[in-house]
Amino acid sequence: MERDALTDLVRWKDSRHRKPLVMKGLRQVGKTWILKEFGARHFDDVAYFNFDERTELASLFETTKDVERITANLSMLHGRPILPGKTLLVFDEIQECNAALNSLKYFQENAPEQHVACAGSLLGIALSKPASFPVGKVDFLTIRPMSFSEFLRANGDVNFDDYLHAVDSIEPLPEAFFNPLAERLKTYFVTGGMPEAVRSWTEERDSGLVQDVLKSLLDAYSLDFSKHAPVKDIPKLGLLWNSIPSQLARENKKFLYGAVKTGARAREYEDALSWLCDAGLAYKVFRCSKPGLPLAAYDDTSAFKLYAADVGILRRMAQLDPSAFGDGVRLFTEFKGALTENFVLQSLLGRFGEIPRYWSSGGQAEVDFLLQRKNEILPLEVKSDRNVRSRSLALYGQKFAADTRIKVRISLRNLRLDGDVLNVPLFMIDELDRLIGLVS
Repeated sequence: MERDALTDLVRWKDSRHRKPLVMKGLRQVGKTWILKEFGARHFDDVAYFNFDERTELASLFETTKDVERITANLSMLHGRPILPGKTLLVFDEIQECNAALNSLKYFQENAPEQHVACAGSLLGIALSKPASFPVGKVDFLTIRPMSFSEFLRANGDVNFDDYLHAVDSIEPLPEAFFNPLAERLKTYFVTGGMPEAVRSWTEERDSGLVQDVLKSLLDAYSLDFSKHAPVKDIPKLGLLWNSIPSQLARENKKFLYGAVKTGARAREYEDALSWLCDAGLAYKVFRCSKPGLPLAAYDDTSAFKLYAADVGILRRMAQLDPSAFGDGVRLFTEFKGALTENFVLQSLLGRFGEIPRYWSSGGQAEVDFLLQRKNEILPLEVKSDRNVRSRSLALYGQKFAADTRIKVRISLRNLRLDGDVLNVPLFMIDELDRLIGLVS
């Protein structure tokens, strides 16, 4: 599988200002494979150490902060010298050893020539705690589920992916491309972007196997709750996690604590919800009170939507059978288009790096996402089929006309510009930034 993160890693490797790299991402999103593949392609050797498998490694970091001594000891365990510029030093599941996390400061200060990359399935939890390691001494890279573009390449559809990358004008795509891409998107909604689920489909073409893989992932996440979360939050985590499909199935997708458990209050569940988000399993999209710069300054923290990290995981949680993908556009429209919104959010996170917001106005209108692109705020409306009639985008445009150059509608309609509304097909969401740039 060709992952976009490999390109990011090459830039990190070649940077004169490189620091030890901390790679974040939820369990089984492909972090370890990416680091090993990157090392195999661009280094003479990879020295790989897993702190979960080999707990005795912690002693090498707890007794000294001298990175020369640490590297010498690791070289003996590795069986070969760990050489700057030639060896990629990988610390996996580093959240299991706080002393190793702290050692990154000393690698940055005293051995900047050594390429050090770290990963961990619950690293976000460790990083949310103060004093895990000094701020400013590491580079970060977040690994997310495979994008639709990455899925196309893994599925053997490199020609379609190349075609989408080559589109350089805002005009309708030929049906010879549009229809097959819409079908591939249905398949992606079934598999999602978790690498093992994608591999199960691309190698075996077995939707039943995809179902089993996703069920195993969900079981692993539940086990993480009981193994790693604070004891007081374990029951709440399960309730929060399992409520996501029903929260998104409502017409108004605003998160309600009362829908988690009767009588539930925010103060009782906010710690558990933060754990869920720090683990990378869910994302909170806050309501924006005003589309101003920066968006974060106008967050209404009392109102948010909660999405899953992956559209395939959300589909499996909702128990929507893969057979639905053969039934017209049902897979896109099922339970109020929640899968479609989740899919769009995944792409926005991967391409723009920041969590977008949403906007609503007194129950009269709601724009699904507000995106800050450079110094411009863009309203994004998400539709699950070709019927795109909606007053919300128009009302937003009227209310904030002076600050709105372009509005974006993402649906199953073809690519075109209608006045100041850019219509983008769902399967072109990974090209959104470039398409916006084509609109003068």
